[in-house]
Amino acid sequence: MSDAYAGRRERLREHCSAAGADAALITRPANVRYLTGCAPCGATLLLTRERVLLTLPDDLPPDDTGEHLIAADVTQVPVPAGADTALAAAAEASRLRVRAMAVEEHDLTVLRHRAVASLAEGVRLAELGQVVERLRVIKDEHEIADLRIAAEIADQALGELLESILVGRTERHLAMELERRMIDHGADRAAFPVSVGTGSHSGQPAHQPTDRRVEEGDFLTVVLGAQYRGYGVSTARTFVIGAAPAPWQVELHRLVFRAQRAAREALGPGVEQCVPDRAARQILDAAGYPEASPHPVGHGIGLEMREAPRLGPADMGKLDSRVPVTVGPGVHIPGKGGVRIEDTLVVRPLEEGGPELLTITTKELLAL
Repeated sequence: MSDAYAGRRERLREHCSAAGADAALITRPANVRYLTGCAPCGATLLLTRERVLLTLPDDLPPDDTGEHLIAADVTQVPVPAGADTALAAAAEASRLRVRAMAVEEHDLTVLRHRAVASLAEGVRLAELGQVVERLRVIKDEHEIADLRIAAEIADQALGELLESILVGRTERHLAMELERRMIDHGADRAAFPVSVGTGSHSGQPAHQPTDRRVEEGDFLTVVLGAQYRGYGVSTARTFVIGAAPAPWQVELHRLVFRAQRAAREALGPGVEQCVPDRAARQILDAAGYPEASPHPVGHGIGLEMREAPRLGPADMGKLDSRVPVTVGPGVHIPGKGGVRIEDTLVVRPLEEGGPELLTITTKELLAL
């Protein structure tokens, strides 16, 4: 992995050099991790043409996991606990006689930017923009391997829950159990707060679990994701509780399944980002649910749960190979419930088998 991190830093150096900067100050936690392997801890990266300096709090516990050992070519500069590592890195830039330094203005507050400028004496500051975020869009095979493991963990936790008794348990309790199960199976943590919605809550986007109890005949929607070595996935499934589903439940689930499949099949290198959303939306619109999916059908995912690209109706950029994305349309009928089905996939060309499905828990309408 040290070679992978070094290659990423070299690409950033090339961009900075082309823009007339001889250093970059990286403060956004996901970007620091992408370039060094350092888990989020408040660290700041100063990357010059010759050196790699990582300023980080001096009260961090030793890393004994062996998962992300910081490479020997990265100089670690301890900073007193509570101090701002970005300011320490700015002082180092001045000491190293950096002339022009690109900073992540979108991550710095006005106050921090002023403090960095005052400490980086004699250094001209320039806007780096979201250069590192753009580098992060296309994943290498190391990153995709971590995403696969994260997906396996989420699938395993969900599969175990489906084998347990659900009637009478609260949404909140089920969400907490899923988070615990993912950690038990090796996740760093849940990639985001698990959402469990039953009955009239099912199918709602970003539903916050409540004390509502699971009842016979309910739809049950679960949205979860595991984070492994910093990389997260997202998956959503909808089931029915107890006896065989009612006809309207079968029909609604079949509709969302068709929309989700159409969006998945539309993924491919060179495809405009709006195409998967359009494929899903056409099916939902034709069925009489024109407002069923007001949000984009999906988005990029990786070190952050929402990354570029966005798969929305107005997004005109084109997809690349090895880009992990979520695809998750849904329909919610107020007062009645609904269905949400989501997967995490990696965009691949047809000659490599097409989109690689990472989250593989069945999408059938199971009666639990």
